Amino acid sequence: MQSQEAQRILVVPGEVVVEGDYKILTPSYVIRIDRKYIATIVGLAQIDNESKEIGVIPLEGCYIPQLEDIVIGYVVDAGLTSWELDIRAPFTATLYAVDFLGRPINPAREDLSKYLASGDTVLAKVEVFDRNRGPVVTTKGKGLGKIVRGTIVEISPVKVARVIGRKGSMHQLLASETGCEVTVARNGRILISCPNRELEDILVMAILKIEREAHIPGLTDRVKEFIIREKVRRGLIGGETKTD
Repeated sequence: MQSQEAQRILVVPGEVVVEGDYKILTPSYVIRIDRKYIATIVGLAQIDNESKEIGVIPLEGCYIPQLEDIVIGYVVDAGLTSWELDIRAPFTATLYAVDFLGRPINPAREDLSKYLASGDTVLAKVEVFDRNRGPVVTTKGKGLGKIVRGTIVEISPVKVARVIGRKGSMHQLLASETGCEVTVARNGRILISCPNRELEDILVMAILKIEREAHIPGLTDRVKEFIIREKVRRGLIGGETKTD
């Protein structure tokens, strides 16, 4: 939604955003009644009359799990056969030991806290969620499992889409301009691992800038300029560097 025909407007629940035939990019935040598209939250509506797409960026809200979401959870309790994780949702998530360990366990002989204890951090994926019970997460998958290094930055879950960017553009910018590994979880926790503390500080400030200014157009250019300016100020690159 970056064409010259795109426009952004502030909307409230129940407000008719636009009429016609559009593709809804954020079905959780926009509903269609007849030919009217109605916002379900307070947010910034993005309407592209050229591509006929509509979406709403929420300005406030909590994390509601969706199937296949990547999340970062903190272990809050170890049971006999599973762990409970805080994933910033209204409910804790369950991670089964057989899933995490890849084998059956004997609860009478094994203490799960030896593998994951309270306060440990896990990168997982939402596997089951039907709103009638807490979500079940899995650590099966490339890169998933216990987090043993890096720093976690927390932002509002509703601002995650802006940190990722259209087709991953903002995520790629953050990683390429800082040289850091950046893992963006859907529940508003971002795992970063940087070559040095200076770059980590710059990346954290850039992420928080995105959170603050998520509703303002031209965000990608401003974030890139901010990162380059900070690298110059700290002597990490020469002052003649351009932003293209």
